[in-house]
Amino acid sequence: MTNQFKVFGGTSHPALVSDICHILRLQQASSFTKEFSNENLLVRIDEDVRGYDCFVIQTASPPLHTNMMELFILCDTLRAYGAKSICAVIPYFPYIRSDKQDKPGVGIVARLVADLVETSGATSAILLDLHSRQAQGFFKIPTRVVSAAKVLTAYLKTLDLSNAVLVAPDAGEVKDLVPYTEMLSLPMAIIDKRRYDDNEHAHACGIVGDIVGKTAILIDDEIATGGTICESAMILKSKGADKIIVLCTHPVFSGHAIERLEAAPIEQVIVTDSLPLRMQSNKITSLSIAPVLADAILAQFPSHSE
Repeated sequence: MTNQFKVFGGTSHPALVSDICHILRLQQASSFTKEFSNENLLVRIDEDVRGYDCFVIQTASPPLHTNMMELFILCDTLRAYGAKSICAVIPYFPYIRSDKQDKPGVGIVARLVADLVETSGATSAILLDLHSRQAQGFFKIPTRVVSAAKVLTAYLKTLDLSNAVLVAPDAGEVKDLVPYTEMLSLPMAIIDKRRYDDNEHAHACGIVGDIVGKTAILIDDEIATGGTICESAMILKSKGADKIIVLCTHPVFSGHAIERLEAAPIEQVIVTDSLPLRMQSNKITSLSIAPVLADAILAQFPSHSE
């Protein structure tokens, strides 16, 4: 039945698209994208899609707005040429931290992006480890959020965890630890941070839990500039942690993130390939998320997995 659906890939992460198609035993559907000197895009599909269930894989990597526009045009073009359904597969969802009006005069941009995905023609969506899980509710189309936890914990189980503790960099990230504590049966600790003024940087007041002499595994959904994770690592080291490992789904690595991670007292940074790595580092281990996304694609239409 796999000949009844097609997988298209934008240009944001060709390697991930190729890996997903390999698992699905499908040839990637043919399309072409060209950017003109005025930054307009030409996006063309090069095969018949009428009556097919189509999947468009595009992650929010730089250049972000070009890649998102390519996603919208691909979806719109598939709709125009008669695709039966269109599922937008977005491993890293853009503007996910803009999920609330936390300051006067700002908009909820994550909701806007969700609206644009639907408006462009997508009839469903597959997302991975949202920073704000409630943002799934911004979509009016069926939307499935899958997790990288099994991929990341499978790798952790190859390490010595006999003296390990899972650590949340702040109270807001405790939710990310829950699946890992259940799968690994490890204790939890939290770095207690307080912000006494809106304009003030959050300060660590202490650590809830025992980390002295232990391997501390810091878990977060994404690393952007690396500031929070590196500061947390230094706090853990100063409070007596023996080794520090960092675990995250989305390696955004913007600004000077790599340099910060290199300088921090961190032994290893374990990530997935939800985004292509912008820079390499001996500290970074990247794990494939393709099996999780391939399974989600097959689950979208159960008859196809027969």
